[in-house]
Amino acid sequence: MLRIAVQAKGRLFEETMTMLSESSIKIESGKRTLLVPAKNFPVEILYLRDDDIPQAVASGIADVGVVGENEYAEKAEDAVVSKRLGFSKCRLSLAIPKAADYKGVEWFEGKKIATSYPRILEKFLKSKNVNSDIHVITGSVEIAPGIGLADCIFDIVSSGGTLISNNLKEVEVVMQSEALMIANKHLTPEKQEILDELLFRFDSYKNAEGKKYIILNVPNDKIEEVYQLLPGMKSPTITPLIESGWSSLHSVIDEKKFWDIISKLKALGAEGILVVPIEKMIV
Repeated sequence: MLRIAVQAKGRLFEETMTMLSESSIKIESGKRTLLVPAKNFPVEILYLRDDDIPQAVASGIADVGVVGENEYAEKAEDAVVSKRLGFSKCRLSLAIPKAADYKGVEWFEGKKIATSYPRILEKFLKSKNVNSDIHVITGSVEIAPGIGLADCIFDIVSSGGTLISNNLKEVEVVMQSEALMIANKHLTPEKQEILDELLFRFDSYKNAEGKKYIILNVPNDKIEEVYQLLPGMKSPTITPLIESGWSSLHSVIDEKKFWDIISKLKALGAEGILVVPIEKMIV
């Protein structure tokens, strides 16, 4: 049984549970239940605070954990990154009052900076030879300048809307962050095998994300031109039709690109265009 530490609530929790569900791993979570086994796969979910996950994994309380890169970097626990998961993307940035005149990092010299990430901030300021007063707080960091607790902040930024609503502006991006699967350094071979299968399922789900399976009928003399528009993963599948001079072409495309090329496909004589969702894709 592989124990996975997962954030108990919030965006990272929701996206992690979606990935588990899309990987056909059934988890039933009841109220106030901290440890829940899966019904059809040898894993159990341990719900924790996000900032407790790195230590839990490093100490062996959990075998692996899904955690934001920001928390992994801040805690600096002795665990390894098994996989970058590609969701819950954000950044850690310095933000100052909107009216302030900013010309460079020297602005922060002698300033009081409110943050929940002192280790990362200290390392960044040291690299820039800037001396600041780091004020560690938890919770709503963005309100600190408005109530006179600090001159500026260092915090997670996603859309930037929270900064705007607090009359702040982002001036320095210190690091990018996304969800990571981290693991204890001493997994048994049996647990490593379960983790490998779990990550394989995650990959199959992520590979299919934003992809569509497209089937269309094209004149044989236009196949090469259509192929240039729809290269797919390697090359499209082409099947002759009963009607002479026509073939059915099958491929995989990015959904975002489809509407950009649909008129070009029709101009080449493509007909009977069918677009089908892809649930999983193994490459």
